[in-house]
Amino acid sequence: MGDQEALATTPVPTKDEQSMASLAHFLQVVTGFIAPLVIYLIKRDSRFVSFHAMQALLWQIIYWVAIMLLFMIFFVGMFATLATHPPAPSPSQAPPPAFFFLFPFLWLVMMCGWVLNLVLGIVFGIKANRGEWAAYPVIGRWAHRITRT
Repeated sequence: MGDQEALATTPVPTKDEQSMASLAHFLQVVTGFIAPLVIYLIKRDSRFVSFHAMQALLWQIIYWVAIMLLFMIFFVGMFATLATHPPAPSPSQAPPPAFFFLFPFLWLVMMCGWVLNLVLGIVFGIKANRGEWAAYPVIGRWAHRITRT
């Protein structure tokens, strides 16, 4: 039986389950991984709530790891540029080009990630509030495998 068939045979979630699942998505925008983790730990007995909370939790972990990797790349690039272009005694020398390329790139990726985080939280929060078993691309399958007991 496939993932979609398994989800279709599950019971209809109650209003309380729908509210808790939507809160996991909505609150991830503000609290990061904390609210989805708390909701997942509190409502593990509900397959619907744990599925939606696990999706939000996995997304937040992936988002956090991506941001940390980007910061590491930024700082390595910054220090490598400083090591290869030591500061000159004259104050008229321009800063190294890595500062102008890496920082805007890091900022742009972080802002795009934040917008994606906001859109995922709102769209899937609304779907969860309607009682839909809506799954994030790729992450939804992982969450389904993790929460299946």
